[in-house]
Amino acid sequence: MSSGAAPRLAGPGAVVIGGDHQGLGIVRSLGRHGIPTCIIDDEPSIARFSRYATHAVGRQRLSGDDELVSALYQAHLRWDLQGWVVFPTRDETVGALARVRDRLVSRYRIPTPCFDVVATAWDKRLTYDLAVRLGLPIPRTWRLDSASELGGVDGPPPYAVKPAIKEHFMAATHDKAWRADSREELAVTVRRAAQIIPIEEVLVQEVVPGGGDHQFSYCALRWNGATVASMTVRRLRQHPPEFGRASTFVETIDSAEVAAAAETFLGAVGLNGLAEVEFKYDDRTGEYKLLDVNPRTWGYHTLGVASGVDFAYLLFRLATDQPVRLAAAVPGMRWVRLATDLPMAAMEMRRGRIRPRAYVASLRSADTESVFCRDDRVPALAELALLPYLALSRGI
Repeated sequence: MSSGAAPRLAGPGAVVIGGDHQGLGIVRSLGRHGIPTCIIDDEPSIARFSRYATHAVGRQRLSGDDELVSALYQAHLRWDLQGWVVFPTRDETVGALARVRDRLVSRYRIPTPCFDVVATAWDKRLTYDLAVRLGLPIPRTWRLDSASELGGVDGPPPYAVKPAIKEHFMAATHDKAWRADSREELAVTVRRAAQIIPIEEVLVQEVVPGGGDHQFSYCALRWNGATVASMTVRRLRQHPPEFGRASTFVETIDSAEVAAAAETFLGAVGLNGLAEVEFKYDDRTGEYKLLDVNPRTWGYHTLGVASGVDFAYLLFRLATDQPVRLAAAVPGMRWVRLATDLPMAAMEMRRGRIRPRAYVASLRSADTESVFCRDDRVPALAELALLPYLALSRGI
């Protein structure tokens, strides 16, 4: 244990699957409470350099169900991790854990729900179907049976061509969606997408106008059918700017309308654990339109710590049968991830969409940064060294 870290507590710890900035936030959250952590990753990890990390192991592959089970079994045997809580940080890991949880629950505590519950968030077709049944607005969305059947797309451009299931599409393209500004471009883009994923998984969706000031999320920790902790945010900047894979500058806000819509959806799903529900505000209709649901920690979950809601620690306590108090984030707190926000801002400045002085002022207003931390500096140096790799492997 590093000098100055919290005394190690007796009892179970946590396994964090994925050691990027999101996993690092979990490790720090728990480590500051004296909870040991084990990081399992199939990519170069910055979390392993944290003073709060206890164990770390690298794997060649974690995306398959059997590979994930094997990694967890081996870690259990090596370090006696009986009863440790498993935290996934990626969509593919959430899906795999949901499918194999019955093979793991004799060794680990798995807050991830069963696949029947996870599937509603994992597959956007199911997400949007449920939203419509609940009366929640969504962007106009069209499904296709073949790449040539675009006659049913009766709305005007621009369009977003996106996958119903992100996993394989994003692994191949590093993109969340592609834009098409004409019918001709739509046909080309749909055919291109159908070369990567089955045509049945290709969705065509209207592009809701507006930038980061129109992007909102509701983050929640739910347990036994009730919300225990919550945070509503405006995702002011993201990378890439239009169809962002990740938020880069986020602030907490008050929005009863966003919270109510998200609670309606999460309550209907019956989700236990952590979830982020994403919306975009449509000026044309005055509606918050549901875009995505992530049943796991999200990239900026450490904003919760700064605003009074330590989501990772609260989930750990619930998963280990300890009491928690209801918590809601205070508004006006800001989070930034410089590794992605700086290149995004440089791109937008060249396009005249961001003014340099306003951008610098926004950075000065940030309360917390995703990786840099005064009491745990080495992970930031590790990320700096890894930037070329991240740019090539993830398109950061």
